[in-house]
Amino acid sequence: MIHQLRLFFIALQFFTRIPIPHWVGFEPAWLNHASRYFPLVGVVVGAIGAAVYFISAHWLPAPVAAVLSTAATIYLTGAFHEDGFADTCDGLGGGMTKERALEIMKDSRVGAYGAIGIVCMLGAKLAALATLPPLTAIGALLLAHPLSRLAATSLIWQMEYARAEGKAKPLAVRMSSAEFGIATLTVLVPALALLAIGLLDLAAIGAALFAALLATRWLARTFTHRLQGYTGDCLGAVQQLAEVAIYIAVLATLGRSALA
Repeated sequence: MIHQLRLFFIALQFFTRIPIPHWVGFEPAWLNHASRYFPLVGVVVGAIGAAVYFISAHWLPAPVAAVLSTAATIYLTGAFHEDGFADTCDGLGGGMTKERALEIMKDSRVGAYGAIGIVCMLGAKLAALATLPPLTAIGALLLAHPLSRLAATSLIWQMEYARAEGKAKPLAVRMSSAEFGIATLTVLVPALALLAIGLLDLAAIGAALFAALLATRWLARTFTHRLQGYTGDCLGAVQQLAEVAIYIAVLATLGRSALA
């Protein structure tokens, strides 16, 4: 159990700015197995984002609460996943070959595809959160962060790493089914808890699962075709697209279409 706790703290340190206890220590081999707790890190980030939304919504309109909540989660993660999303947009948008796409994705500068992609993605995220009823938005935040990270983790479980080296290379050791099962469990438990307390109903959770799966499979097929694998940026792209897809799917179950 101490080793599992250590792996969780290693994942928390890698994916967020949250400080971890000094006794944890670090060995490169531990990072190979820490990805099983990527969704559990999402539980922590989602809880903080939901808390910021809940507190803000007591004094401010929903759009402002959505902005503050999103800003808090971006700060917590150091825009780690948003940066990966933007780099992936640039690489796939501007690279006609695998080599050129990977070269563009390594460039720290943001191009037109990345800038347009990040604006559209954040706009969709904020619009969906601002439109959801406050308690439903809190439930969506608590579900979307771990579930979207499980979606990203599925690439590590099923795909090959596309680079010979990279920041995510230590995480790129193929996950076992048992490790992916642990990751899945850390999403299933909060999803059932949200259903039990009534923050989300079965239709919303089912729609969120379907949307996350659809976004993940589409991106996985794209990465396989264009890159013959995934990179750390691809993991960020999957997490961000799946998160947005979950918010939109939950919103769609409320029947608030623009033409209604």
